[in-house]
Amino acid sequence: MDSLTQIVLGASVAAVAVPARDRRVALVAGAVLGTLPDLDGLPLAWMGVDAVTNVTWHRGPSHSLPVLLVAGWLIWLLARRWSARVRAAPRGWLVAIWLALVTHPLLDAFTVYGTQLWWPAPTPPVMGGSMFIIDPLYTLPLLVAVIVAAVAGPRPRGQRWLSGALMLSSLYLGWSLVAQQWVDRIASRSLAAQGLQDAPRLVVASPLNTVLWRVVVMTPDGFLEGERSLVADTGPMRFTRHASDVQALQALSQDAAVARLRWFTHGFLKATREGDALVVSDLRMGAEPDYSFNYRVARWQEDAWQPAPPVLRGGVRDPRGMLVRTWQRIWAQPG
Repeated sequence: MDSLTQIVLGASVAAVAVPARDRRVALVAGAVLGTLPDLDGLPLAWMGVDAVTNVTWHRGPSHSLPVLLVAGWLIWLLARRWSARVRAAPRGWLVAIWLALVTHPLLDAFTVYGTQLWWPAPTPPVMGGSMFIIDPLYTLPLLVAVIVAAVAGPRPRGQRWLSGALMLSSLYLGWSLVAQQWVDRIASRSLAAQGLQDAPRLVVASPLNTVLWRVVVMTPDGFLEGERSLVADTGPMRFTRHASDVQALQALSQDAAVARLRWFTHGFLKATREGDALVVSDLRMGAEPDYSFNYRVARWQEDAWQPAPPVLRGGVRDPRGMLVRTWQRIWAQPG
């Protein structure tokens, strides 16, 4: 999720765990700890690693639950040594530190980017897809509650607002899962008519909302893409077929960058030839033909695809137009 969301979530969960007299301090500490896992991209930027490593390392070790539990315990030990507040309420502060850290990757796991909750285990990243990386309906209650709690200080009103906001945001997360499963069932019925009910598919929330959903279905020669508005759409779900150079992907299956992308995206990739270059797109983020992450991974040489150092290509070309289209699509089903 975006940084503001992680800040207010970390601040909220930390502040409800400590004694009332420590609430303002916990808001600040929780906000800092809530953003800490996302600092994993800084060392990579300084090291000059390739594009695939840079993208797939993010939400890796710094988002691992085992790593964060150990790190939280070490932070608590240091805080207990230097802070009288922590020594006066050690259990509450340990819970506050742990919650501020682990809620970050747990919330990230609801998005589709991919969060390696169990690193260093080689399991694929968790990518729930029921939440977009920015969703005002999730963030706003927490933001308001943090402001109220900061003003109220130790007064009971601050605890009530924080608890209520956490409940509302959690209910919204639950709603996103229900809506996702609802759309998945509709998609399954439509795909069954094409014999594709068992094909790998992904149901993803569209930008800034959980009302309009995008469904991607992998096929032997490419993929299908469909949309479902829970407000406007009726009848069976409709899909558009798109081609992908699956043979090129198969030829490069042993290349480290392509194999890493397959693992990271659970196989939701599109390959396109652009001149003598092969560009691989992450189908999970964006929509045809614009995707957030595109990589040049190979060159056509000597009548074969030859792996090349991966280079990140341009992402979505018209984000404002995408948001306008999303808003319009929520309320109207195409003819």
